[in-house]
Amino acid sequence: MQRQSYVRNAAILTATGLLLRAIGMFFRVYIAARIGAEGMGLYQLIYTVYTLAVTFATAGLSVAATRICAQLFAGGCPGKARRAMKSVLSLGCGLGFLAGMLLYAAAPWAAQLWLRDARALLPLRILAPSLPFMAMSAVWRGYFMAVREVRPNSIAQLFEQAVRIGVVACALHAVDAQDITRSCAAVVLGNTISEVSSWCLMLAFYRASSKELPGPSKAVDGLWNQLWQILAPICANQYLTSALRSVENVMVPACLALFTLSRETALSQYGALKGMAMPVLFFPFSFLGTLSTLLMPEITEAYVQGRKQALRYLVNRVLLLTLALSILASGLYTVFAYDVAQVLYQSSEIGFYIAVLGPLTPFMYLESMVDGILKGLNEQLATFRYSVVDSLLRILLIALLLPRFGMKGFLFVMLVSNLLTSLLNWMRLLHVTELKVQWMRWIVKPVCAMAFSALVWNLLRPLIALPAIGRTLCGGVLITVLYVAALWAIGGIRGEDIWPAGRKNAKIMQKTVDINQRI
Repeated sequence: MQRQSYVRNAAILTATGLLLRAIGMFFRVYIAARIGAEGMGLYQLIYTVYTLAVTFATAGLSVAATRICAQLFAGGCPGKARRAMKSVLSLGCGLGFLAGMLLYAAAPWAAQLWLRDARALLPLRILAPSLPFMAMSAVWRGYFMAVREVRPNSIAQLFEQAVRIGVVACALHAVDAQDITRSCAAVVLGNTISEVSSWCLMLAFYRASSKELPGPSKAVDGLWNQLWQILAPICANQYLTSALRSVENVMVPACLALFTLSRETALSQYGALKGMAMPVLFFPFSFLGTLSTLLMPEITEAYVQGRKQALRYLVNRVLLLTLALSILASGLYTVFAYDVAQVLYQSSEIGFYIAVLGPLTPFMYLESMVDGILKGLNEQLATFRYSVVDSLLRILLIALLLPRFGMKGFLFVMLVSNLLTSLLNWMRLLHVTELKVQWMRWIVKPVCAMAFSALVWNLLRPLIALPAIGRTLCGGVLITVLYVAALWAIGGIRGEDIWPAGRKNAKIMQKTVDINQRI
């Protein structure tokens, strides 16, 4: 039953992650077609301010709810878990309302003085009411993670996305596409309404789940002290890094405008890269998101309990699969950069961005995965230092390079940033886990398999007379099949790397599954 529950959760998370990522990417294609690259640039700037407000409202709430509820359930105190949830929800509601009021009141200042674009005022004020609902939903997500039930969160995310798409499609149809202010307002209206709808659904799920808990009990001793100990380091980290990222995101179009001598052109270039090319590059990361969600608790448990062999096995598995998938993605984007951009956006400019950044995907994916592993190993301070150093370096390089070199300068900044942070995180992980680099399995064999697959496709490509979309799909499937077959044939990846049950690592995996289901 434990193994079945683990597989079920993995299947739900994988399906939900892939579906949401696919829907989100094609939804962005639809929005970009309606509001254009300049509109996407303004949309990204608006979300820079909104993300800062979201960080203030929600930072650490899911983690706090998960840890406190998990401890109380493990200690046989489910009634106290209900009481604790009321306190955490009250905190989330208060922070959400405060963040919402601050965003609404500060919207004129943020639009005029920070973003330097009065068109952002209306969308920012439309987004403000969503923050209390988002904060409370974050608490409920933490509760469901504590009880190892992934379905409510998955269903709520799918429902939220469906509502958002419906509202945005109707709202965009009702406004003039040339009016960027109203178009962006229509898009963010869908966000606010979908967050409220998701909150309603999460409330129903929580009430149904909490019925099984005992009635209210005495207050949890030291609850607010526990909350402070959990939230303080997380909030300090996220507030500072979010503020630095916001400064960076606002600086990019401003510095680009100094090079292009046009605010509209700068916004268009910024929107094309951040709002259109980057979501495509991160689409394959959905596969790794499931792996991260399922294995991070096991990695943390192995580290806390001092089981170094299990820890090294799990970390090795994560790194192997991350690099194998990211090298495949890198090869596909390098080969089909302009084809993908033409199919999705009919834009050679976006094709150029994908072609330049495609080879960086292994570093992007590795940075995200290793950052999560380090946090699970209680290395938050190290990841925080690296993040701050990276942000300060990016801000400095943006100020120096973008006014002189424009978008080429920003692409160079992204190259330096991704190389630096991924390597710093990777070196720290190897030091903490005492894991040795497996150059052949992690890098050399996947690169050789990708080179072989790309070479075969280049030989066959002149023989395939299909439209761009057909050629891209056919080539992508063929390269993927050849890559997996070649990697399997040369021993770059084995069956136990994907699912180790029944092989020599079965005992390790079974132990981690048992830990995963202990609560």
